[in-house]
Amino acid sequence: MSYHDPVMAICYDFDGTLAPGNMQEHDFFPDLNVAPKDFWEESNALAREQEADPILVYMKLMLDKARLSGKVRISKSAFREYGKTVKLFRGVKSWFDDINDYAAKKGVRLEHYIISSGIREMMEGSPISKHVKAIYASSFIYDQHDVAIWPANAVNYTTKTQYLFRINKGIESITDNVAINEFVAEEDRRIPFSRMLFIGDGSTDVPCMRLVKNQGGHAIAVYSGQREGSREHALRLLLDGRVNFIAEGVYTKNSKMFKYTSSIIDMVSASYKLYTLMKSAGKSQAECGPENLKEDRKDKFSGEAAFPQSP
Repeated sequence: MSYHDPVMAICYDFDGTLAPGNMQEHDFFPDLNVAPKDFWEESNALAREQEADPILVYMKLMLDKARLSGKVRISKSAFREYGKTVKLFRGVKSWFDDINDYAAKKGVRLEHYIISSGIREMMEGSPISKHVKAIYASSFIYDQHDVAIWPANAVNYTTKTQYLFRINKGIESITDNVAINEFVAEEDRRIPFSRMLFIGDGSTDVPCMRLVKNQGGHAIAVYSGQREGSREHALRLLLDGRVNFIAEGVYTKNSKMFKYTSSIIDMVSASYKLYTLMKSAGKSQAECGPENLKEDRKDKFSGEAAFPQSP
């Protein structure tokens, strides 16, 4: 009996995971003539003052400052243009083809997803968007002139986990709140958590890391060698049992990231092969039928067959 190749999901944060820093810091903030440190301090202070969600606040502040500047465009197309200039970690551009090829040789089909608090439209403009099946991230509502007017979706550290369940059940639409809450038996779910890998870097990724790891999947914490305290933070996540591995943000074929991910793919491949063998064995026994099995046992273990009498 033949079985389809297993599907494995690799889910990534974006800022600090696939790219150093925050995506707005590359061109959007410079165009506003605003220092990143000043923007985030103002955003966090406003969130505390208003007891508001920090993601919603930073999104609103982006729009407010762009309007005040009178020159920075906040259209969907403009955000995608900003995404084209986002600097990625070393090896990211070739990572997807390289790891897909490795998985294919092992009989595993990979799907890539981004789950991020960053701006979806900017990620859609990045060079890696063509490699991912879906981008679950914060986004804006646009008016008839393609100008952002209000947050459409805000992805924070707790809402990130819902997208893992959507991937798990095969429900991609973020507006489908019925199917996502319907009961689906574990064996009927499209991608079991045991065939998921979550790669992230910050505290907003911890709930996803814990969920995937606790459900039998794996998690990798990324650190930047250029950012002070980054490796120490990743190491703390490892010591606290939040992740299985830590790796520098380098995605080349000889990197630790590739080594760890390919080893997880090896495990998924071996586990699925064992599963198919067990299913095939179970089917063969079922086809024999219980009566045939009883007769077979009787022949093998009857007194005359097991202990023939002496002549």
